[in-house]
Amino acid sequence: MALRNTVLIVLASTLLPQAAYGQNTEVRRGAVPDWAVASDLMAVPENASGLVFVRRQDALIHLDDQGEAQYVGYRVKILHSNALQLGNISITWNPATGAPTVHAIKIYRDGESIDVLGKASFEILRREDQLEAAKLDGFLTAVLRVPDLRVGDELEVGLTTPVNDPTLGKDSAGLLMLLPNPAPGRYRFGLSWAEGRQPHIKVTPDIAPVAKKGPRTIEFLFDNPVPMAPPGKAPGRYQWQRVIEYSDFPAWTTISQRFAVLYAKAAKLNDGSPLKQEAKRIADAHASPFDRASAALKLVQQDVRYIYVGLNNGNLTPASADDTWGRRYGDCKGKTALLLALLGELGIEAEPVLVNSAGGDDGLDQRLPSPKMFDHVFVRARIGDTVYYLDGTLPPVVPPVTTPVFPLRWILPLTIRGNAIEHLEWSPPKKPDEITLFEIDATKGFDAPAHLVNTTIVRGIKGLQQQMQFSGLAPGELLNSARQNWIGDTWQIIDDVQWRFDQKAQASVLTISGMGQINWSDDGHGARSFALPGGGFSPPDRRVRAADQNQNLPYYNKPAYDCSVTTVRLPVTTRSKQWSSKPEYNARIFEQNYYRAFELRAGAIRMIRGFRVEKQEVDAATARRDNDRIAAFDNSMAWIYFDPAGQTTPVGSGKPVPATYDIDWTADYVPCLAADAAQGQAVATPHR
Repeated sequence: MALRNTVLIVLASTLLPQAAYGQNTEVRRGAVPDWAVASDLMAVPENASGLVFVRRQDALIHLDDQGEAQYVGYRVKILHSNALQLGNISITWNPATGAPTVHAIKIYRDGESIDVLGKASFEILRREDQLEAAKLDGFLTAVLRVPDLRVGDELEVGLTTPVNDPTLGKDSAGLLMLLPNPAPGRYRFGLSWAEGRQPHIKVTPDIAPVAKKGPRTIEFLFDNPVPMAPPGKAPGRYQWQRVIEYSDFPAWTTISQRFAVLYAKAAKLNDGSPLKQEAKRIADAHASPFDRASAALKLVQQDVRYIYVGLNNGNLTPASADDTWGRRYGDCKGKTALLLALLGELGIEAEPVLVNSAGGDDGLDQRLPSPKMFDHVFVRARIGDTVYYLDGTLPPVVPPVTTPVFPLRWILPLTIRGNAIEHLEWSPPKKPDEITLFEIDATKGFDAPAHLVNTTIVRGIKGLQQQMQFSGLAPGELLNSARQNWIGDTWQIIDDVQWRFDQKAQASVLTISGMGQINWSDDGHGARSFALPGGGFSPPDRRVRAADQNQNLPYYNKPAYDCSVTTVRLPVTTRSKQWSSKPEYNARIFEQNYYRAFELRAGAIRMIRGFRVEKQEVDAATARRDNDRIAAFDNSMAWIYFDPAGQTTPVGSGKPVPATYDIDWTADYVPCLAADAAQGQAVATPHR
């Protein structure tokens, strides 16, 4: 799927409907439609300052039997040279149902009105600005550079753009909002509709009192609106301010049914389709339903390259499975239809699922139903008693999984009967997103170069990005790149770089080995100290927000789980009783778990440091309590100390800490937190 909004220089209001379509490649000139009545001009105060003063800005939506149209009109006085860039006017649309109509572009100067369109014209560009992301949408961009625009001028712009998606027909859904920090002046936005076309409307409480309702209109007028910053560090659902939603869809089930029909049609195979033979080949080669589903998924991931094509009605409608297979490329919609077709031939129950992969789905249950809340689609299948997610756009190393790769809160399954949105419960991950292993062999002494081995184990989206980045590189390329980028303060020599993607662990594993100089601190009288890499904690930020904001809202924690393990093989000339370390640290603050432990065993100091977010949200009372605990937070680095005269405290507290080479750190369970460490080797897998 894809969403693209008509783009225009707008000072403080934002229109968020679907972009227009059609075979119209020119910007038209025409009169302002009857439903788009401009606001009265606001007088410019004598002490006006800043970049501009907005004498008026209107952002309006109109709904009728032809669909949707959006009007944007403004007149601003330019007060500063930095605002002259407003003279670079840009309009973007998809040429499928109608080009934009420009009503006026004028300059007002010393009582004179200058018609800019009499001196300049729009230049039409076919600008595919997302080709690097394999996206081809066919949008056109019209640009006009207003000539001779000066500080002190007033610039007036007005235009209307039809906004219709062929998949949705006359049905519409979108948003109007006043941005947080508008320039001084007058702002008006609203909706109007023809008889029988009234949409469902929802308004945020902060603007509900200023709503002005007519027989077929709702409008909001703001004079010099105050800045309104979203509540600091609050979850995404609290970031919606000064927003009006509109939708022709009465329920999420309506969208589910409507799109389910599209995917059912796209997944239906033609008689004699080669995909029937592909499905038979998969069935003959694999006995279990899971293995068959995995093979079908890999076929779609590996043999059909990703490219988004949003031309004509391709923005929301999936290409057919046969078409996608025939051309061997497709976007998430086409790949999903193809995968559904294969699974259907294999007798595996499956359905498409719409999601917001960008993390913008918090509070989706509080929004009006709209297809534009989603940007991605993949497959959900039921095999036995287990639900799996299959994403044909991911690299072919990702099998069916029980938890989506993207962090999701809400999904919309597409079914003929119609599904409501479903909430996905979140729990702290059992496996770290990233593990950093650092092994330092300092046995030859404090002043001699040490042999270093650094391994990173990365899961999730970041791990898949590494898979795509590294899988096509020859070993020599990776080694040369590492030498160019990493030789410096720590690394003096890099001997070898090895990379692999561990299919079972679903992790990218990168190992670098070489030589480097360890920066032991000279503490006098032969004493030394060293801060182990990866062992420090950054102190958590205070959870506070501005005094005029709601102090009782929760605070958001971005999910994370990382682990660092460092092993130092000590100089052979030293003895265990000459070494000490920072004490163990184990704390939970702001619903985040911090753990660090040391052990000296077999001539090596081992350190492990773990950090995991335990809850995505921190209630206000907990936040206030934990703000007072920050002062006692141990954010020092992971120091180890050598004293030739001997130490009074040992290394660590006696708890076992595995070395980098003791266990398999790609295993499902590793002792990166105190709770896991308490179980000792029961949670750790011996190194393979």
